[in-house]
Amino acid sequence: MTAPEEPPLIPDQRRERLLKQLRREGVLSVQQITQIFGVSHMTVRRDIAELERQGRVFSVPGGVRIAHQVHTEPTFHDKSLIEQPEKRAMGRAAAELVKDGMTVYLDAGTTILSMVSFLFPREGLTVVTNDFTTVEELRAARHLSVIHTGGQVEPDNRSSVGRLAAATVRQLAFDLAFISTGSWDLIRGVTTPTAAKVEIKQAAMEAASRSVLVAGSSKYGSFGMYRVAPLTAFDMVITDAALTEAAAEGIRAGGTDLELARI
Repeated sequence: MTAPEEPPLIPDQRRERLLKQLRREGVLSVQQITQIFGVSHMTVRRDIAELERQGRVFSVPGGVRIAHQVHTEPTFHDKSLIEQPEKRAMGRAAAELVKDGMTVYLDAGTTILSMVSFLFPREGLTVVTNDFTTVEELRAARHLSVIHTGGQVEPDNRSSVGRLAAATVRQLAFDLAFISTGSWDLIRGVTTPTAAKVEIKQAAMEAASRSVLVAGSSKYGSFGMYRVAPLTAFDMVITDAALTEAAAEGIRAGGTDLELARI
């Protein structure tokens, strides 16, 4: 006697099994998934899109993966060499939020550093930052007021972090805080593998009337050990246009304003 055929899975069952398979494999191609579940490419892509809207998986060319943990961050030099057009587009979009007379916080990192040249035309602007390269870039703009936080020096990223830097930030009030990150996703929010970065990022957000996350889409779908804030804590997220439509829908569904900066 032959065993009865297993009834077809409903979509939710299939997606849960896909998640279990991804937890074992890390990444799967669309072709592999069609063979595992005996469904069409179109069905697989619908499943991936739905899971991506939920922030549970992340598209890659030809397939899908789950979130991966980062244990270290690249140095300033290494980060400065990649994704330059995307960073410039994000920097331009972020700078458009800054008006004359504002006090703004610029977090450390090469993406937010790309804002600086777009801030030169502003009048009466005060910029507070923990980034040494940002200070150097702004030195030529003598009509702008610049404050460095001081604090523990992180040489590889040319910035200050830790409790002393956060203490300076807590004495101030910002119209806008622009926060960077090397790891973010819908479920965990903004994270970092470096504990010393958490306090100053949180202090800047607490001191600001509005907080804006500026982060590349290539960092979406990764997470570090230490949590900074959920995406819903930000008034806006600015990323580049390579973020998938499903991921963008998931972020917007959570109530966060999202801008995709185009080159």
